[in-house]
Amino acid sequence: MATTFNDAKSEIISRAHEKMRHALVDQTWTLRQRLALTCRILFDAGHGSSLAGQVSARAAPHSTFYTQQFGLGLEEIRQSNLVHVDEDLDVIDGHGMPNPANRFHAWLYLHRADVNCIVHAHSPHVTALSMLETPLVVSHMDYCPLYDDCAFLGTWPGVPVGNEEGEIITHAIGDKRSILLAHHGYLVAGRTVEEACVLSLLLERAAKAQLMAMSAGDIKPIDPDLAREARAWMTTEKRYAATFAYYARGALRTHADCVT
Repeated sequence: MATTFNDAKSEIISRAHEKMRHALVDQTWTLRQRLALTCRILFDAGHGSSLAGQVSARAAPHSTFYTQQFGLGLEEIRQSNLVHVDEDLDVIDGHGMPNPANRFHAWLYLHRADVNCIVHAHSPHVTALSMLETPLVVSHMDYCPLYDDCAFLGTWPGVPVGNEEGEIITHAIGDKRSILLAHHGYLVAGRTVEEACVLSLLLERAAKAQLMAMSAGDIKPIDPDLAREARAWMTTEKRYAATFAYYARGALRTHADCVT
């Protein structure tokens, strides 16, 4: 005999979150392995654009971070060829150099203590929206993790290798998790590597859906309260970790070398 049919949604959601905390198994990948997996996952999802784009994760000490070795594509990144750099982008450990555009990562890490992973890419559908100077519109349940959490920079300040671009992008994103950059691409600022990876994939999918909807008619808004409810339901650390693990299993079937 069922005992929950008369329960309020809030009660059901609370119990589900509690079950997730116990039922979903934590993975044991190291920080460098998770970063390398993110690069391969993003490549498989079409976010690669030659040498453009950067993925980084805050390291120890707190003012340093891991990122790709400049000259390698996302599909070539493994935990062993990541470089450990300081705020001036000088290499502490590893070979080669980071992408000079990592300067705006350093700016964001400096001003956002809550951010531990940054993904920046020129994925195709986000790029198309950026060329239209059009902000992201969240109008579907699947994309509610981005609801009221994707900023928009409507002007292009040029290639992001100077301090000016770091200041502009850091100011534009504010306290949000993501930003669409006009004539450029996207940036996601995650509390964890898992969150940053999953939101990056979601942002590109949302941009693709938006372009498809725009070609058919006017996009209709969703109820703000329901959107915020969905965002809260879908943006827990456990859900991000479980979703990341799903994508990682797929990546490891063809990219096992990235964690060796």
